Amino acid sequence: MHDSDQLWCSHDANPTTGSRTESVIRHEGEGVGKPQLSVWVAAHLREKIISGKLSPGTFLRIDAIARELEISTTPVREGLLLLHSESYVRLMPRRGFIVNSFTKGDLRDLFWAQATICAQLAERATVLISSKEISDLWTLHQQHVEAVEMHDTEASAKLGHRFHRTINLAAQAPRLALLLGSLTKQLPNRFYANIEGQLEDAISYHPIILDAISVRDADAVRSLMFRHIVSGAEHLIGMLDRQGVWAALDQSSIPAAPDSRLSAAD
Repeated sequence: MHDSDQLWCSHDANPTTGSRTESVIRHEGEGVGKPQLSVWVAAHLREKIISGKLSPGTFLRIDAIARELEISTTPVREGLLLLHSESYVRLMPRRGFIVNSFTKGDLRDLFWAQATICAQLAERATVLISSKEISDLWTLHQQHVEAVEMHDTEASAKLGHRFHRTINLAAQAPRLALLLGSLTKQLPNRFYANIEGQLEDAISYHPIILDAISVRDADAVRSLMFRHIVSGAEHLIGMLDRQGVWAALDQSSIPAAPDSRLSAAD
């Protein structure tokens, strides 16, 4: 399997819908489960941080999280270290992990970075994509429209993901795709489908993007893809604002730390 194929198949799981998936449970004791389970833990906590369920300044106790998720402490610590590398949490010397602040500017930066890379991939794909792949994209778009009309959020998320995955892979730029993957992992996958207005925005943009791809207008595709992706930031910020997340974050405080670098402390 190509690196980028593997990358773009990795975002389907939703760790926030209940207990651990069967595959994660099976793998935990088989020697290949630690990295997979730690990524799952990171995704679970990341969603709570972005949604405001874990406010800035909250200490994250490894033992308590392990009990809640019914797993060992090792993947919890590894998951927290992943979040530390993304600046979602900070490691306080001799005190443990603490939730960092998460601002509207952070969200805008994430979407801007994703939009920039997606636009570059789409521009390259416009030149390289085959007629069959374009036909497949039109089919995916139609299925996506039908899923949105039926209010099938899960199917909408998967079809939207497949639409962009097809374009990204057609660019034949695996390093760029891997870089994009590292960015998309910083925003829980369920947000993309649940952002109010985002699905309607997608089914409006996708056919316009496809029209530009069909006539091989790379400049237009690049501009359209950038605007399509970056608009998600304002949709998400507005949704979280209406839920009162930012008001709660504004009232939170984070203890000062002399040094946020990694240490050996638990």
